[in-house]
Amino acid sequence: MVHERFPLRLVPDPAPDATAGRDVGVLGAVEVLPGKVRAALLARTGVVLDRAEAFFDVRHASSAGVDVALERVAAVFAGHAVVGVGVAAAGVVDPDAGRILEVNDAPALRGYPVADRLAALVRAPVRVEHRARVQVLGDRWFGAGRGRRSFASVATGEVLGVGILYDGEVLAPAGGRSGAHMTVTASGEQCTCGRRGCWKTVATTRWLRSRAAERGLAPELASLGALTASREPAARELVAQYAENLVLGLATVQQLFACGLFVLHGEALDGGEPFRALVEARLRADALTGTATPTVVLGDAADTGALLGAAGLVLSGR
Repeated sequence: MVHERFPLRLVPDPAPDATAGRDVGVLGAVEVLPGKVRAALLARTGVVLDRAEAFFDVRHASSAGVDVALERVAAVFAGHAVVGVGVAAAGVVDPDAGRILEVNDAPALRGYPVADRLAALVRAPVRVEHRARVQVLGDRWFGAGRGRRSFASVATGEVLGVGILYDGEVLAPAGGRSGAHMTVTASGEQCTCGRRGCWKTVATTRWLRSRAAERGLAPELASLGALTASREPAARELVAQYAENLVLGLATVQQLFACGLFVLHGEALDGGEPFRALVEARLRADALTGTATPTVVLGDAADTGALLGAAGLVLSGR
């Protein structure tokens, strides 16, 4: 387990405040991704008190591995009076049933009853929502989006997605989509969903590793952090292409909703300032004339945005 103090605190507006004025104990947050489960124990102020992480094999269709990983991370809540647990889940979810309906890259998560499993382990109410929707709430309540009416929160890496806040409202149906399967090229590669040219086929870690191998780059360079730090021309060209591919989706979001601010999470953090600057420059080049110039910032280094948003679900009653 990793212990960390997180300095950002809940503010009265627009943060959830339904339980103000009484002792609400601690909050639980869980993030479920293909192959990985993360959990955090938080004070109501947004301070992360404890964290845990566990992994499962995405190649297996059985949910047994997910059960084991969930039980391991749930140990972080042991001995605490947890008011409730919020879950940020990848894929398509059913918030009312507390179930993950489908994750293309993780058969074990199809139909997974994460709310029931967690409730049995923690003995507390559990709320489940789509990760992109939850992450933008985390940035709104605790991060770079505080005080803004419109912005976008971007998940990068093995999973890809955008959560959009527009004029104070999250633009996604409950359990909604993240944009990973928007078509960005009609003649592109086949996606895990069966369609061709999805955004995730060109802007995820899988694409980056594949292209690094095609260029003959050393295996140790097959990550965004290593590629960004490398002085090899082929590595720099690949990073620039990756940034451009990411912007294929972000530019559409900016043109439709004029978000203005994009907060990068996940793998993009490994690329640091050089990668952030590449994404911002390319996004600004694609911006429509007469609209506000978009800005790109990096999320917190601990990458707890989705976990913070999940904890906020407990307080907000969403």
